[in-house]
Amino acid sequence: MAEPLVGPEAAAVAAMSFEEALAELEGIVQKLERGQLDLESSIQAYERGTALRAHCADKLRQVQLRVEKLTLDREGNPKLQPFEEQ
Repeated sequence: MAEPLVGPEAAAVAAMSFEEALAELEGIVQKLERGQLDLESSIQAYERGTALRAHCADKLRQVQLRVEKLTLDREGNPKLQPFEEQ
Protein backbone atom coordinates (compact mmCIF):
# COMPACT_ATOMS: atom_id res chain seq x y z
CA MET A 1 0.00 0.00 0.00
CA ALA A 2 1.33 3.44 -0.91
CA GLU A 3 2.31 5.88 1.79
CA PRO A 4 -0.07 8.84 1.99
CA LEU A 5 1.33 12.17 0.92
CA VAL A 6 2.16 14.52 3.76
CA GLY A 7 3.14 18.14 4.19
CA PRO A 8 3.26 20.49 1.22
CA GLU A 9 2.57 17.72 -1.31
CA ALA A 10 -0.65 16.71 0.45
CA ALA A 11 -1.70 20.36 0.74
CA ALA A 12 -1.02 20.89 -2.97
CA VAL A 13 -3.23 17.93 -3.92
CA ALA A 14 -5.97 19.09 -1.53
CA ALA A 15 -5.99 22.52 -3.18
CA MET A 16 -6.48 21.10 -6.70
CA SER A 17 -9.76 21.17 -8.53
CA PHE A 18 -11.23 17.87 -9.65
CA GLU A 19 -10.27 18.63 -13.26
CA GLU A 20 -6.66 19.49 -12.37
CA ALA A 21 -6.23 16.35 -10.28
CA LEU A 22 -7.82 14.13 -12.93
CA ALA A 23 -5.62 15.59 -15.69
CA GLU A 24 -2.47 14.99 -13.64
CA LEU A 25 -3.63 11.49 -12.75
CA GLU A 26 -4.21 10.69 -16.43
CA GLY A 27 -0.69 11.92 -17.24
CA ILE A 28 0.80 9.72 -14.52
CA VAL A 29 -1.11 6.68 -15.76
CA GLN A 30 0.14 7.26 -19.31
CA LYS A 31 3.76 7.52 -18.17
CA LEU A 32 3.44 4.37 -16.06
CA GLU A 33 1.76 2.43 -18.88
CA ARG A 34 4.46 3.48 -21.36
CA GLY A 35 7.27 2.57 -18.95
CA GLN A 36 8.73 6.07 -19.24
CA LEU A 37 9.89 6.19 -15.62
CA ASP A 38 12.66 4.45 -13.74
CA LEU A 39 11.74 2.34 -10.70
CA GLU A 40 12.06 5.09 -8.07
CA SER A 41 10.17 7.60 -10.21
CA SER A 42 7.49 4.97 -10.85
CA ILE A 43 7.02 4.44 -7.12
CA GLN A 44 6.78 8.19 -6.50
CA ALA A 45 4.34 8.57 -9.39
CA TYR A 46 2.23 5.70 -8.04
CA GLU A 47 2.11 7.33 -4.59
CA ARG A 48 1.11 10.68 -6.10
CA GLY A 49 -1.44 8.97 -8.32
CA THR A 50 -2.97 7.23 -5.32
CA ALA A 51 -3.34 10.60 -3.56
CA LEU A 52 -4.83 12.16 -6.69
CA ARG A 53 -7.31 9.28 -7.09
CA ALA A 54 -8.41 9.61 -3.47
CA HIS A 55 -8.79 13.38 -3.92
CA CYS A 56 -10.93 12.91 -7.06
CA ALA A 57 -13.11 10.34 -5.28
CA ASP A 58 -13.59 12.72 -2.35
CA LYS A 59 -14.50 15.60 -4.68
CA LEU A 60 -17.09 13.38 -6.40
CA ARG A 61 -18.60 12.40 -3.03
CA GLN A 62 -18.84 16.08 -2.06
CA VAL A 63 -20.62 16.92 -5.31
CA GLN A 64 -22.92 13.92 -4.98
CA LEU A 65 -24.10 15.22 -1.63
CA ARG A 66 -25.02 18.55 -3.25
CA VAL A 67 -26.90 17.14 -6.21
CA GLU A 68 -30.64 17.24 -6.14
CA LYS A 69 -32.99 15.56 -8.52
CA LEU A 70 -36.23 16.91 -9.88
CA THR A 71 -39.23 14.63 -9.35
CA LEU A 72 -42.98 14.98 -9.46
CA ASP A 73 -45.20 14.69 -6.41
CA ARG A 74 -48.55 12.86 -6.41
CA GLU A 75 -50.31 15.88 -7.90
CA GLY A 76 -47.77 16.16 -10.71
CA ASN A 77 -46.02 19.21 -9.27
CA PRO A 78 -42.24 19.35 -9.58
CA LYS A 79 -40.21 19.07 -6.37
CA LEU A 80 -36.55 18.69 -5.51
CA GLN A 81 -35.27 15.64 -3.67
CA PRO A 82 -31.77 14.97 -2.38
CA PHE A 83 -29.67 12.67 -4.49
CA GLU A 84 -29.70 9.06 -3.35
CA GLU A 85 -27.11 6.52 -4.41
CA GLN A 86 -28.46 3.72 -6.56
